[in-house]
Amino acid sequence: MNASHHGNIHRAAARAALDVPGVLALQPALADRLALAASRVYEAVAAGATGRHEAAGVRCELTTVGAWHVEVRCILDKDHRVVDVARRVRENVRRAVTSYVAQQGRAAPVTVVVTVTRTV
Repeated sequence: MNASHHGNIHRAAARAALDVPGVLALQPALADRLALAASRVYEAVAAGATGRHEAAGVRCELTTVGAWHVEVRCILDKDHRVVDVARRVRENVRRAVTSYVAQQGRAAPVTVVVTVTRTV
């Protein structure tokens, strides 16, 4: 899969995670924070970009055996049970990525790991 498909998988996973009740935001990794900081000036100049990195907090890679491994880092609402929300995030993301990959004609196993970085 090319870089465009990889980006689409990131976005599908991010949307699926954010659609789960109790997920307030995705926690960007250090690399995402650095990239966002480095591109802030460029984004401000380029067509009024908002600076929001939609796939921040999601990391995915195609393994050597052709399976997708997706990691999602979430910030949750403290009024929801963490274990229940994490399970729903894992299932939603797995379903979204599996569906996207299948639509591209390349069925592959998908594993999802969810990390809750904090509750607010």
